[in-house]
Amino acid sequence: MTIFRTKTLSLVALLLLSYLISCNPTDGPSATSSEAQLYVQEVINYMQTHSINRKNLNWTTFKQQVTTKAQGAQSIADTYPAIKMALTLLGDNQSAYTTSDGTIIRGITSLTCTDTPPTDVTTHPAIGYIKVTGFTGSGAEATTFAQSIQSSIKQRDSDFIRGWIVDLRGNSGGNMWPMLAGIGPILGEGTVGYFIDPEGATSSWSYQKGVARLEQAELVKVDNPYTLLTASPKVAVLTDRATASSGEAIAIAFKGRPATRSFGVNTCGVATANIDTVLSDGARLTLTQSTMADRSKRLYITSVQPDEVLVGAAAVDKAMSWLLQ
Repeated sequence: MTIFRTKTLSLVALLLLSYLISCNPTDGPSATSSEAQLYVQEVINYMQTHSINRKNLNWTTFKQQVTTKAQGAQSIADTYPAIKMALTLLGDNQSAYTTSDGTIIRGITSLTCTDTPPTDVTTHPAIGYIKVTGFTGSGAEATTFAQSIQSSIKQRDSDFIRGWIVDLRGNSGGNMWPMLAGIGPILGEGTVGYFIDPEGATSSWSYQKGVARLEQAELVKVDNPYTLLTASPKVAVLTDRATASSGEAIAIAFKGRPATRSFGVNTCGVATANIDTVLSDGARLTLTQSTMADRSKRLYITSVQPDEVLVGAAAVDKAMSWLLQ
């Protein structure tokens, strides 16, 4: 029995020693490199300065959570999970981070911007129909896109047209300026919307003689812009859940326009403006900075609501019925 107890005690001692070694604090999480620390701080600082939610977040807690997530990071690539967490904590559903090699990282969100693909529209001969799709290009491509919309308007216009359908269903966004310049002949001239930041500062957007402007800056210009044969016509705007971002901007541009009604369902709810900055490693941080507002400066924080809530073909039928009244 004595021999058995001795062997048992020896085994217990070995197990205890093994446990103590495994709990050695020197084997805990490795220290975060100075490069990773500085990079995470660079990202957080920019977010705290420019995020649309900068006034609503507890930045002490924000920093603690993000830096804890980055614990042990040695390279910039190791900080990506922490950056993803930061984007999630911002809570704006649209900010993003693009790595230096082009990989896009977004925060986790429960927001969905999908809908049943809209069916083809067959309109009455007295109704003009224009589909405005999403578009992400810039430069000459943007001008071409805007020109193509105006060309479609010209092709469909006639002395018999009593009104227009502007179909924004499925427009997931992108670059709003060629959309605005393209649809301008139907929309009409003047200021049609604003960006408003958390401090209340406003930046207007407008259409004038083929030009889409942000304040006084010409962003997209259509040469020899088209003018409707019948000025200030009735316009029916179609939206669905997949109408998002820049698509929502065009829906907002028609809000407050005379002789205009909207049909369909609430849009996605990301009617915001973003800014880009290039970080120290060449990556790009895109932050939501301001909220869209219509010509009366009414903000659209959640979604753009139609005047008449109708699903699918029912929205098209009601729009045509209203235009022909």
